[in-house]
Amino acid sequence: MTERERMESGLWYDANFDEGLRLERERAGDLAFEFNSTPPGDTERRAELLSRLIGTLGEGVEVLSPLYVDYGRNVSIGDGSFVNHGAYLMDGAAITIGAHVFIGPNFGAYTAQHPLVARERNTGLERALPIVIGDDCWIGANVSIMPGVTIGAGCVVGAGSLVTKDVPAGWLAMGSPCKPVREISDEDLIAP
Repeated sequence: MTERERMESGLWYDANFDEGLRLERERAGDLAFEFNSTPPGDTERRAELLSRLIGTLGEGVEVLSPLYVDYGRNVSIGDGSFVNHGAYLMDGAAITIGAHVFIGPNFGAYTAQHPLVARERNTGLERALPIVIGDDCWIGANVSIMPGVTIGAGCVVGAGSLVTKDVPAGWLAMGSPCKPVREISDEDLIAP
C-alpha cells in the first residue's frame, strides 16, 4: 500500500518524507501562491486557479485570499459558499464544506493528527480524518475544526471556537472547547 493510499484510508502514513506526497503538496502550494498573488479584480484568473486547486468547487463560490491548502484535491466546497481571508484547509483527508456556508476570517480545518510519543512523531507519521460542514452553516472568525469532526446543517459556530467534537444540525455552538449552547429556532428570526 502506498503512503497516499494509507492517507486516504485514514491509516498512519509517512507525511513528511514520502516524495510523492511532497510533490503533491508543492504543486498545491504553487497554485495557492499564484491564487493569493492574483489581484482581486482579476476574477477570471482567480476562478481558473481556484478550479485547478480545489477538488470540487460549486457554482457561485467566493474564496478570498490568502488561502492555504495541503493538497487542495481533497477539498469540496458547495454552491454559494463564502470563505473569508486567511483560511487554512489542511486536507490530508476530505474536507467537505456544504452549500451556502459562510466562513469567517482565519478559519482552520485540520484533518491531521500526529503521534503523541515524540520518537514516533519524529519519523514523520500522521493520520488524517475527514471534516464535514453541512449546508447553511455560519462559521465565525478564528474558528479551528479538529480531525474527524462533523458540523450538522444549519449550525452557527461562534467566533474563536475550538471544535473538537461533532455539533448536531441546527445548533448554536461556541467556546474552547466548543459546545452546543442551544437549538436555533424561529425565535431567532430578525423579522417576523
